[in-house]
Amino acid sequence: MEYIYASLLLYKAGKEINEENVKKVLEAAGVNVDEVRVKSLVAALKTIDIGKVLEQALVAPVAAAPAAQPVQQPAAEEKKEEKKEEEKKEETISEEQLAEGLGALFGM
Repeated sequence: MEYIYASLLLYKAGKEINEENVKKVLEAAGVNVDEVRVKSLVAALKTIDIGKVLEQALVAPVAAAPAAQPVQQPAAEEKKEEKKEEEKKEETISEEQLAEGLGALFGM
């Protein structure tokens, strides 16, 4: 998690997320730096728009709240809603897959 936090800190500070900067942040936090993990993190983040991922993470809990409440709907409406949800998932799947891959990379 420290590696992810370091990259988020650099992003928030407007600094470039590169190996040198990630190492500096980790060392300042007292973390023993694993060079391979740093290289993997930097390589993985080059293909991810962190701002977009953070935006989706902030929107997701709000969107999930109404779905958690049981609602009586006719079968036809449920099918339409399921299709819409599947389309939304297909639209955002690339960012989600990237985020999941990044999480798996660091044992999250």
